[in-house]
Amino acid sequence: MKSLKVVFVFLILLTANKLFALNPDSVYVSNIETVRLYVAGNQLTIPIIHLQGNDALELDFDDLDADVKYYYYTYELCNSDWTPANLGQFDYLKGFTQQRITNYRFSSFSHVRYTHYQAVLPDQNMYPTRSGNYILKVFLNDDTSQIAFTKRIMVLDSKASVVARVIQPYTPEYMQTHQKVEFTIDVKALQSFNAAQQIKVVVLQNYRWDNAKTGLKPAFIRGTSLEYNTPNTGIFAAGKEWRWLDIRDFHLQSDRVLTADYKRNSTDIFLRPDFPLSGQRYVYYKDLNGMSSIEAIRGVNPFYEGDYATVYFSFAPPNGQPYADKDLYLFGQLTNYNYTDSLKLVFDPAKGLYQTHLLLKQGYYDYTYIAVDKNNPSVRTQLDGNYFETENVYTILVYYKPFIGRADELIGVSSLDSRTDQPGLSF
Repeated sequence: MKSLKVVFVFLILLTANKLFALNPDSVYVSNIETVRLYVAGNQLTIPIIHLQGNDALELDFDDLDADVKYYYYTYELCNSDWTPANLGQFDYLKGFTQQRITNYRFSSFSHVRYTHYQAVLPDQNMYPTRSGNYILKVFLNDDTSQIAFTKRIMVLDSKASVVARVIQPYTPEYMQTHQKVEFTIDVKALQSFNAAQQIKVVVLQNYRWDNAKTGLKPAFIRGTSLEYNTPNTGIFAAGKEWRWLDIRDFHLQSDRVLTADYKRNSTDIFLRPDFPLSGQRYVYYKDLNGMSSIEAIRGVNPFYEGDYATVYFSFAPPNGQPYADKDLYLFGQLTNYNYTDSLKLVFDPAKGLYQTHLLLKQGYYDYTYIAVDKNNPSVRTQLDGNYFETENVYTILVYYKPFIGRADELIGVSSLDSRTDQPGLSF
């Protein structure tokens, strides 16, 4: 009987590990809002730092309970697919294995009260000693079972250089609607005799992981260079420039706002209905590629002075009829790039509109709408259409696993923009 209990506990822990591996960017408690993790000084970045470097990341989040809690954080090393690595924490962390977040401040000048927490990572008392993918786990009361939220972090040990470009796909059916990423990886510094089998590559579009390209194989190997340029490699639906929402000031209403209801302790903002844009001609305008920036026109620091509003979104489908066998989701960094039931829009037959609402902090937000097939959730359609001319940013992540290694190492990162003519350069 005791052995059965041990097995049962093991299965529970294994299930929990898989949950966090599959959802490394998730919030698990309702009182946490506006979780941001980025390179210090630039909100429009993804959390990548150099191994043994001086890079710093900034973590910001709000607790709407507006009290003081004991939040801690730790790191979990993962493989390139975000499954837990077969290593203990002492194998990849220097110093402590947990650290308390002690920097907090109560909100000022806002109707919605909250406590803002902030931390600079990595802390000198706890930092990664290996390159690779890490999940940052923030939890309560020094108890790792009380997870509040998780975020991705990538630690880079530069051992490979990457040169890339974005071109039109060779296949006629994709030429006007998709973009193709071709790239070459130089692994001279590895001195590996079989790098092609030890290298894994992940390509991201606009920092998203839901449509990441994985399992890519080189078409040619020339000395220490691996060339990824087969006709079907790295092809992405190009999408369209993201929709935008400016709520940096609730009283200076942008043209996206239809009306607002200013209450004593809260604010409701109703946006103009959105319509499908797939039939419209492509027009370029600068966007945030799906990301968002916490800003306020008035005030000193939007992170603890910014207010919250309940923002109501609506989408008008063609002829006021719901999409057959499809669920509609609001999508972008404002929804953590997730497809959870709470983010699903609800169709109102009386109005002929899909509707949903989010609690959002003052700022500038990009977003779009994605239809997910009910019978095959892997089939996702961006309702604004796809145009080759669309400006997108692509990130190439190069991982390496030694034959005797137990975890994937991140050895190269390259970023490039689809609307520039210069090859992407490694950093």
